[in-house]
Amino acid sequence: MSLNLDHIDQSLLKALQEDARRSQRDLAKVVGISQGTVANRLRRLEDEGVILGYQVKINPEKIGYGMTIMAGLRIVKGKMIEVQHKISSDSRVFAVYDVTGDWDSIVLARVKNRQDLDNLTKTVFTLDGVARSFTHVVLNTVKEDTHAFEFE
Repeated sequence: MSLNLDHIDQSLLKALQEDARRSQRDLAKVVGISQGTVANRLRRLEDEGVILGYQVKINPEKIGYGMTIMAGLRIVKGKMIEVQHKISSDSRVFAVYDVTGDWDSIVLARVKNRQDLDNLTKTVFTLDGVARSFTHVVLNTVKEDTHAFEFE
C-alpha cells in the first residue's frame, strides 16, 4: 500500500538519501521545520515502514569484491521458495528476484575473483532444485543506486 507523502516527508526522505547520517538538527534546517517535527515525522515514517533502516554504502571493490554477477535461474516446479531461501542465505548474494520471462529467478551477487565465482556457481547455482542457470559477469557498472527515489 502506497502512502500519501506530503512535501515535508518527501524533503526529509530526499535529504536522508543524500546523507543518512544527517542529524535531526541539520534535517530541520534543510527542510525548514522544527527539530521536534523532524523527530515526529521520522518516527512516523519508520513506524509505517517507509524508512526501513539506515545503511552505509560500501564500495565493494575496496573490500575485495571486484566482480558483480547476474544469474538467471530456472527452478524445478514446487521448489521455488526453498531454493530462493537457500540462495539468499549466501553472503555473496545481495538480491534474489522472482521474475517473468525465460527465468524463474534472477540473482545478483558479488564475488572476489574467478575462483570465488567458480565456487558460487558450483555451490549455489547448482543447488538441488535449480534446473538450469545462466550467469553473466558485469563488465562495467554504469549506474547502481537501489536506494534513490524521485519524488514529485
